[in-house]
Amino acid sequence: MSSPRKEMEQLKAAEAKLLLSTYERNPILFTGGEGVYLEDEQGIRYLDLLSGIGVNALGYGHPAIEAAIAAQSKKLIHISNLFFHPGQAELALRLTEMSGLDRAFFCNSGTEAWEAAMKVARAYAGLLRNEGKSIGTKFLAIENSFHGRTFGSVSTTHKAKYREPFGPVVPGVDFVRFNDVDDLRGKFSTDVCAILLEPIQGEGGIRPVSQEFFAAARELTQSTGALLIADEIQSGLGRTGKWFAYQHYGIQPDITTLAKPLAGGLPLGAMLCTEGVSRAIHPGMHGTTFGGGPLACAVAIAVIDTIKATGLLDHVTATGAAFKEGLAALQAKHSSIVDVRGEGLMLAAQLNSAELAKSVLAQMFDRHILINRTDETVLRFLPPFILQAEHVQAALHALDEILMGIEVATNQQSHETVSQGGR
Repeated sequence: MSSPRKEMEQLKAAEAKLLLSTYERNPILFTGGEGVYLEDEQGIRYLDLLSGIGVNALGYGHPAIEAAIAAQSKKLIHISNLFFHPGQAELALRLTEMSGLDRAFFCNSGTEAWEAAMKVARAYAGLLRNEGKSIGTKFLAIENSFHGRTFGSVSTTHKAKYREPFGPVVPGVDFVRFNDVDDLRGKFSTDVCAILLEPIQGEGGIRPVSQEFFAAARELTQSTGALLIADEIQSGLGRTGKWFAYQHYGIQPDITTLAKPLAGGLPLGAMLCTEGVSRAIHPGMHGTTFGGGPLACAVAIAVIDTIKATGLLDHVTATGAAFKEGLAALQAKHSSIVDVRGEGLMLAAQLNSAELAKSVLAQMFDRHILINRTDETVLRFLPPFILQAEHVQAALHALDEILMGIEVATNQQSHETVSQGGR
């Protein structure tokens, strides 16, 4: 029998030879999980504050998800969208009631949901033009945005590293400075068919849009018939303590998109829109082979019903507030933390350098706590909704000790440098 270390090395070698190089994986092999913990091949447990990049909202091994998978797998797993199955309408009812929107389209991922939203926006603008209104085809997206990896999605994603290798990307996209109302107003016109935004930017560093900016976007789009599209792929389905982050603002978009936690780890995305917007789509214009299949829908229904039945929205609000307060206390103690932001269990601590953020990430990993780094300097926390106070305290204690250790080492090095200079 091979040792865990040898097994890991064999796996790395096989992937290096066989897989397209898209991710720099951490050198660890996870084989199981329970609650908020993952377990590696040696039986070591890791506190997971990333939850599969915001996917595993109910943690690992949740009985509601396991029961839904077991029950549905004995019935239908796939049937295609040429036929009816009961899951789509049942799931759509839940999502439309939660969101305040009217209709749903199911797909396989967040980027596909975003593609659907963009296509619907262009089709709706065409419908308005046919009805005699003056409206163009341009999209206004936001600096630091991230909407996915497919061509339309990456075209509305701001960072050059995501777009430029694949250029030319889809034309007709302008970027507005984040939370700059004047820039938004200056770039908006009847040429615009939609304003695209994340109520809280995820990959961009957990940055909430301001109330003023969101309200201005809503006002401008309503003045011409353009659409306001909210990307809730990371922030939606309860992560911020409300079903949708836009509900914190009291502003209703025309379209929103969901994915990450929706089906408990199974691939499922959704685009939701108003009744009026849905007029732009008819059979044959858009579709999906796998999206909204019986198994994914059954699990998504179980996830939503569990969040409701166990009061997890209130729990996310309370636990997230305590976590954020703890991070703010660390900010007051450590000058290397320059900002703390976010809502619910979508939180960030921004450090004063990328190298420091890398070091903290590695040292948290060494302490068997999983987080990740985004926008170079930002530590991102997206834990399962079932996170408890003791897990928060463990993470805060580890982060405090790591930062203190780095500060002591830095001060000691500075002192030695000064001493040597004095000689």
